Amino acid sequence: MTDLISPAELLEGGAVPEPRDDLAGQPYAYQRAELVEPDWTRIPGWKDVTAEEWRSVQWQRSHCVKNVKQLRDVMGDLLEERLYEDLARDQAERATMSMLLPPQMLNTIVPNGAPDYTEAFYADPVRRYMLPVFSDRRSDWPSHPHATRDSLHEHEMWATEGLTHRYPTKVLAEILPTCPQYCGHCTRMDLVGNSTPVIEKLKFVAKPQTRLDDMLDYLRRTPGVRDVVVSGGDVANMPWPRLESFLTSLLEIENIRDIRLATKALMGMPQHWLSDDVRAGVERVAQLGRQRGVMIAMHTHVNAAQSVTPLVAEATKAMFEAGLRDVRNQGVLMRGVNDSVPELLDLCFALLDGATITPYYFYMCDMIPFSEHWRVSVKDAQHLQHGILGYLPGFATPRIVCDVPYVGKRWVHQLSEYDEVRGISYWKKNYRTGIEHQDPEALNRTYEYYDPIDTLPAEGQDWWRQHAGTSLAEAEKRAAASRNAAEAQKLLEIN
Repeated sequence: MTDLISPAELLEGGAVPEPRDDLAGQPYAYQRAELVEPDWTRIPGWKDVTAEEWRSVQWQRSHCVKNVKQLRDVMGDLLEERLYEDLARDQAERATMSMLLPPQMLNTIVPNGAPDYTEAFYADPVRRYMLPVFSDRRSDWPSHPHATRDSLHEHEMWATEGLTHRYPTKVLAEILPTCPQYCGHCTRMDLVGNSTPVIEKLKFVAKPQTRLDDMLDYLRRTPGVRDVVVSGGDVANMPWPRLESFLTSLLEIENIRDIRLATKALMGMPQHWLSDDVRAGVERVAQLGRQRGVMIAMHTHVNAAQSVTPLVAEATKAMFEAGLRDVRNQGVLMRGVNDSVPELLDLCFALLDGATITPYYFYMCDMIPFSEHWRVSVKDAQHLQHGILGYLPGFATPRIVCDVPYVGKRWVHQLSEYDEVRGISYWKKNYRTGIEHQDPEALNRTYEYYDPIDTLPAEGQDWWRQHAGTSLAEAEKRAAASRNAAEAQKLLEIN
């Protein structure tokens, strides 16, 4: 048997251990990348924009791209006409969200330029989910037969208008229905944003302040709730004095121990969170939270590494300096955007190393209409979760979750059964949602989630062709039922 030599003996003998590259030969090679703010003057419409203008939130808001004409005015001949036509057709026939893209986000599409700019623009991950085009969508199954406008049935679980009480100790407060930017895959597409040719949006009925007062009143009367996600829409679209007033009122409720501010604008329009008045307001709220022992954090939504720029890092640092407890990222897993292990890890390291944002969740894209080209199967999500383990610190290894209708977030390995041929997974839960308090079977039954049909084997696709009926017609029926349930619930509250 060979004698083992200890590290101390090696050093005493003058031997120096050879340096090791522990990532050599690994499936993923970590390399820290420096953040870069893409040069916006490469884009024809912004060639004369100054750095001072670019950092201005007022300039960013007033120069958002809201339609194909405005995109053409900004991008000019960098893009071929076929892309503008593709985009216009999607807006007319498929888009569930109207177009709204801040300069900050548009600037991160093809950030380094390309010889064939149009093809690079088509292939870009940020473009794929922020500016979907008709040719992106699937022609065979554009919508799953079980797709619904409110796919998570949040409206049915409203305790008051806009306040979803799904989990026992947590609520979601949708305080407004607008954002600084509109993502094509938005799970709240039934409510958020402007109506499109294919989607007439649900509207809040009560006045804005009345809705906020009703939420606060419910939370005062419900001591079992300790955690409030303040969302919408995006909290960056609410005038700061009104948002601060709401947060201050939340902090006065004894049972509230956690407040999470949901804003994609930390990435999409960091200029908002760098504004002097907003930074000062966040500091006041954070100081009050510390005094009362309440943890206040910010949750943002970044899906591609190229979206993390120095301005995003600067805005995140400003939030920490203002006193927020943490800044976390909740991304969405999407085909063509971040559905590979290297893409996910590149994003996680860009967030963690570049901007000190903690990777937190990746949600599977929800079953809303016309989203099949984005969605991945549960099986693929499981493979991705397996693939990212071991590279990141444990606290910063994101969980990939499936938001199961009528259930809520479940780690993708938590399913009870899985028919991989038909793409149907079955899930159970350990709590009742806000609409099941009197349901004795809520914790015993299984709830279904469906993989994209095009990802199934031929046998599974044939089964769906025989049993699904006309997919779009079925989706519209389910969408109508979901919407009617929400409207009926509101009428009951009003009466």
